[in-house]
Amino acid sequence: MFKKYHSIAKITLVLVYLVIIAGAVVRMTGSGMGCPDWPKCFGHLIPPTEESQLQWKPGENYHKGQVIILNESLQVAKEDFTSGNELKMNHWDPYTKHDYAEFNPWHTWIEFVNRLFGALAGLGTLVLALVSFGYWKKKKSITLLSWIVVFGMGFQAWLGATVVYSVLEPVKITLHMVMALLIVAILLYLIFRSNEHKRTYIYDSKTMVILSTVFGLTLIQIILGTQVRQFVDEQIDLVGETAKNLWLNKPILAFYIHRTFSIIVVLVNLYLAYRIYNLNLGLTKINWILSILLVEVISGMAMFYWNFPFMSQTLHLVLASLLFGVQFYLLLESYNADRSQKSS
Repeated sequence: MFKKYHSIAKITLVLVYLVIIAGAVVRMTGSGMGCPDWPKCFGHLIPPTEESQLQWKPGENYHKGQVIILNESLQVAKEDFTSGNELKMNHWDPYTKHDYAEFNPWHTWIEFVNRLFGALAGLGTLVLALVSFGYWKKKKSITLLSWIVVFGMGFQAWLGATVVYSVLEPVKITLHMVMALLIVAILLYLIFRSNEHKRTYIYDSKTMVILSTVFGLTLIQIILGTQVRQFVDEQIDLVGETAKNLWLNKPILAFYIHRTFSIIVVLVNLYLAYRIYNLNLGLTKINWILSILLVEVISGMAMFYWNFPFMSQTLHLVLASLLFGVQFYLLLESYNADRSQKSS
């Protein structure tokens, strides 16, 4: 049972990261409003593929909640009915959550895949929580945290809905991302606690302080990066894709802070690596951190100097979330190291 729980926790973590990747693709392609309603997509469980499917037709069977686009607005069917030869508005209510009424099949299906991954991750957390009852007598915290993840995923789904209803309000997008990272952190903690074959590490208090600092800086970097990207997205909405060139002329303050922090993050991580290697603490995941940082810096430079080449934004965000996860797990290893073998 315990081994099964550990494996399910790892699978669930992968599913959550797939949601983060899908969300990054949604952001890169501007597909956030591909499905203007929630949890369905234009009132369908399986979204439409052609705009004609969202136009009113005579003799069509409509079901309650189905959405059509009429005069640049969304209309929602009040009940199940079959349309006659003429459009009768008594069968329809205007959609009141927002006034966005556009259809792009690519955006719709990209957002739908994002939601599908979210549903799979939610199912994974539910299975994990059910299996966690096997720990109730041995480690109650594992069972409790497993169910907290389930409720956290529910809250994350609600946040996703508010992002859509707000037509991608920046603060809600940032909160949505932070919540995803919190879920990642809890899952990593559960994976660590349920691991029956932990390695022995040497404890060093100063390394713990540096690790905690680096972890905090990474979280700040992710939040600042979300704000910078949101600024670029807003400029693109105003002046089109040329904004990717123009924004560099008048970048926001968050960009300068983000760039400065990136230098600090790299330097502190290099010092952290030097200390881990020099003291032989056994924390080998620092190698992962350095590798992720290298590609992260390259992707950031690519976005800045080459105007957001294809997939660079997605890669940058996914690497940042991976960096967050590895640093958090390294922090767990360091905190739970063998304190009887403290370094000098």
